[in-house]
Amino acid sequence: MASHSNLSRRARLAAVAATAAASLFVLVGCASGGDEPAASGGSDESMDFGEISVQYSWIKNEEFAGEFYAYENGYYDEAGFSDVIGIAGPDTGVAKLLSGTVQFALSDAASVGAAVAEQDAPLKIIGATFQKNPFTILSLADGGDIATPEDLIGKKIGVQDSNASVFAALLAANDIDPSEVEIVPVDFDPTPLMNGEVDGFMAYLTNEAITVEFAGYEVTNLAYAENGLPYVAETFTVTDQYLAENPDLVKAFLIAEIKGWTETFMQPIDDTVTLVTDYYNESAAAGDLTFGELDPAKVAAGLEAQALLISTDETEANGLFTISDDLKEQTLASLAASGWELTADQLFDTTIIDEIYTEFPDLLAYQP
Repeated sequence: MASHSNLSRRARLAAVAATAAASLFVLVGCASGGDEPAASGGSDESMDFGEISVQYSWIKNEEFAGEFYAYENGYYDEAGFSDVIGIAGPDTGVAKLLSGTVQFALSDAASVGAAVAEQDAPLKIIGATFQKNPFTILSLADGGDIATPEDLIGKKIGVQDSNASVFAALLAANDIDPSEVEIVPVDFDPTPLMNGEVDGFMAYLTNEAITVEFAGYEVTNLAYAENGLPYVAETFTVTDQYLAENPDLVKAFLIAEIKGWTETFMQPIDDTVTLVTDYYNESAAAGDLTFGELDPAKVAAGLEAQALLISTDETEANGLFTISDDLKEQTLASLAASGWELTADQLFDTTIIDEIYTEFPDLLAYQP
């Protein structure tokens, strides 16, 4: 696991070796509440929220460009954190939140919803980077060509362990019995699909789908959001207790995140590609899971694809990470179709993200 310190870039790089060793175990409650965060452009030296850990859902690539800008531009520093330790995935973060190993997790509504419904896990989604989830069943147009949920029946589908609950949700939402599909355990490298070992592959529209296209294949995507599961993803998730005990800290963290993700829309895409590549390479050097060298063109394509999932008419009106009542209902309906009956109050608490935009309306403008 690699950590990123909220220092200037030169100082941060110098500190990586020291902070990585110290970042292995961080207990819940290590950071305590403080004063209200300053307005969008300010800082307050009296704030001291200490150190927190954030579990990323995936490897450190363009999916976390906003977090990288928050480090690079000192937004976590400005918010009052001595360090924000970003832990590379893949990981839903649910178990680590419940054990207190991390304070925040970037997860998804299906994984969190399943834990709340099945285990009565005390978790809340407090915001969402992706208004539309990026999951897809990827297939080759001249191979499996899985264009509808019914096309899954009788097919071999490669599914990663960490995505098992999300794939189960897709089957349930479309009344497909798991026995009608042959699930093949895979990792995140789509080579088994390209080699014909599986007919379909659990993927991200913003990642593996682009990888296979860039390899020269014509692909078909069965997007979850368009086939019964229009739920939020890259969700900012915390435990009920942490949220109740640290509202000011949570607020400061979300403000830093808003500023970081705003940069992904404001800065030239080539600059963001360079930034992502730097953080990816640093993560690789620390021993995190990676998949060879990044292709700048693919990173740029991923940034463009995910921008369509992040920015919608609703976020333009209400702000990044907000979750409208309508989107909450769509998410809950998706979970219900998968057998997880929940109410909005059981799964969501968007009080703080809504409060931020009331107090700091200038943060609404995340695009040029």
